[in-house]
Amino acid sequence: MAVHKVAIVAMQGVQLLDVIGPSDVFAEANRQSGTDHYSVEVVSASTAPVRGSSGLTLLPDRAMDDGIADIDTLLVAGDPLIHERPLPISLLTWVKDASARASRFGSVCSGAFVLGEAGLLNGRRATTHWSQAAEFGKRFPEVKLEPNRIFTKDGNVWTSAGVTAGIDLALAIVEKDLGLHIALKVARELVVFLKRPGGQTQFSTLLAGQLAQKTPIRAAQDYIADNLSADLGVGAIARRTGMSERNFSRQFKQEVGMTPADYVESMRLEAGRRLAEDTSIPLKKIATDIGFHDDIAFRRSFVRRFGTSPAAYRKSFGS
Repeated sequence: MAVHKVAIVAMQGVQLLDVIGPSDVFAEANRQSGTDHYSVEVVSASTAPVRGSSGLTLLPDRAMDDGIADIDTLLVAGDPLIHERPLPISLLTWVKDASARASRFGSVCSGAFVLGEAGLLNGRRATTHWSQAAEFGKRFPEVKLEPNRIFTKDGNVWTSAGVTAGIDLALAIVEKDLGLHIALKVARELVVFLKRPGGQTQFSTLLAGQLAQKTPIRAAQDYIADNLSADLGVGAIARRTGMSERNFSRQFKQEVGMTPADYVESMRLEAGRRLAEDTSIPLKKIATDIGFHDDIAFRRSFVRRFGTSPAAYRKSFGS
């Protein structure tokens, strides 16, 4: 597998977690997959130390003048005061050129202001830090701002909400590149929620249940993830683990935080949501491919979980 080169742009005053969070996700993905799939570099105006908003400094790997031809994924990190400062023309020009050559580009937190100023988000769906969303909307009215999203993917453009949401975005990228299994392992190792708690429905690709510690339950989770169209009734999964149905159900709930049936439904609905958003596969085929009896059952469960139908979701968020 070829090395995928990630460049994270960090300017003076950067929120360091915007850089470090995604970097650690990509590094952990390399470890969990056993392949050096990602190579991450921090890029800045020069190779001089960058002082973050916390006062700590970061040493860039290269300056913008060093070239952009080999960047596969470009992410622009945010700055708590970015909306109060004029953005250098040299920065905007470099980001515009780099994004044109990269296979995908995006931003973490208020880094969206750089993409907006460069005209790269016009007509696109995007998000940014909730506290700066109003200002962003005023400055860039041609951007389809979605302030309540954890992250947004519109074609090859990825933008995240504030600070730690860069981890959610990076995990979603890992899932797209290396699969759900590796993304789950990375999330577990970094001890982050696979779905954030909160009042708003999370449209993140991360799931509600955590990866279990005990081997039989974790093996069951792996099997579920890889066999969504199979018989995933409690009895069938319990037999695969060599456990009684009652004992399996009890341990699964204790380890994962939800019943096996709820977990299976969450996995299937999450897969259906991703397919509705990222592909043009007919919804009836998606329903059967992910284990529902028919599209009616899929629609009913989807509405209950996400508050909208698969067709309406695809119309709003499909890329």
